[in-house]
Amino acid sequence: MSSGAPPRELADGKLLLDEPADGVARLTISYPAKRNALDHPILDAITSTLGDLASPASQARCVLVTGAHGMFSAGYDIGEIPEEEFEERAERLVAHPFTEAIDALEAFPYPTLAVLPGHTIGGGLELALACDLRVAQEGIKLGMPPAKLGLVYSHTGLRRFLDAIGATRTRELFLLGRYVDAATALAWGLVNRVADAGELESVALDIAGELAGNAPLSQTGNKRIIAALLRAEGELAPDVEEELIELRRQSFASQDLREGMRAFGERRPPRWRGE
Repeated sequence: MSSGAPPRELADGKLLLDEPADGVARLTISYPAKRNALDHPILDAITSTLGDLASPASQARCVLVTGAHGMFSAGYDIGEIPEEEFEERAERLVAHPFTEAIDALEAFPYPTLAVLPGHTIGGGLELALACDLRVAQEGIKLGMPPAKLGLVYSHTGLRRFLDAIGATRTRELFLLGRYVDAATALAWGLVNRVADAGELESVALDIAGELAGNAPLSQTGNKRIIAALLRAEGELAPDVEEELIELRRQSFASQDLREGMRAFGERRPPRWRGE
């Protein structure tokens, strides 16, 4: 049963928190002016709210993450950062609040479920992938546009995709930069279930309710073991990790990323300079 209480507004109303079923906390991204792009307040609110929901006082046994206004999320909110501040502010957004929100989702002790009612792009797709399970609405598009923008994606993010869909499909997603439809995402293992628009919410709440109703010690224990097994290949050597981070830093400082963002906003082919 739902608590019946109206959603609580967080991040100046751009993130909503409610309880649609017993033991289920729902976080809804609601930023229609930016197609639910992820900014500092939204990401900080996701991190802090997940911390609260993970506390012993919370009754949440499943967190459902979704988007309003027919969209899940268009990714990082970096499109309107002034050019003279772009390198510092864009990298800071991705390196700090985004990473913390992803880490908070993965650290939440109980199952998490992403419900995708519309297009799910870039950082929005990684946010969904950080959840344990994903349900997508039939007909939506999912994609990773770094190749079209001139961005080097984080090695931690790419590893998340490699774990989920393997090297061949990760290469296709990132090197081509094309969108895939929900049916393809299901075949790849990028999502777990596809539902039509009229059934998406009921399917999602059925899954969330079942997750919340299962044995808590089993849920937390199995989730922890799965995470440990995925990490068992070992950490990167420090010098290799620093090299990969530096590649990403260089992309934020590049003229190509600025050109990619301009071309994307102006709906024209980019003119790459390789610098």
